Parts: sequence; C-alpha cells; structure tokens
Amino acid sequence: MPGRNGKGPAGGGGRMGGPVKVGPEGMCKCPKCGLKIEHKRGVPCSAEMCPQCGVAMVRE
Repeated sequence: MPGRNGKGPAGGGGRMGGPVKVGPEGMCKCPKCGLKIEHKRGVPCSAEMCPQCGVAMVRE
C-alpha cells in the first residue's frame, strides 16, 4: 500500500485503475455497429465477437 495509509494502490475505483467498479453485470457493446449484448460473467467483453459484424466487443 503506497504510504501505508490503508487506502490501497493509486488510481480509480475499478479493477484496472479505471474510474468505476464494473462488476459481473452490465453490457458489452460493438464499437463498430453499436449492437449491445448482455455481459456474461467470467467472459471478458473483448473475448466476445459481434454477431452482426464480427468485431471484438468492448465493455459499456
């Protein structure tokens, strides 16, 4: 812990230092066509391919 102040690592509240904790629920979105699908627990959105255009999905 930086500075041993009990606050943990620097950065945001998200797992990878992002601004928000995302959690298991949510949506995956295609960056090309905008299609949204429900996020599957344990499967990163980037591992999902858009069923319409075949592009890797991103977390919304």
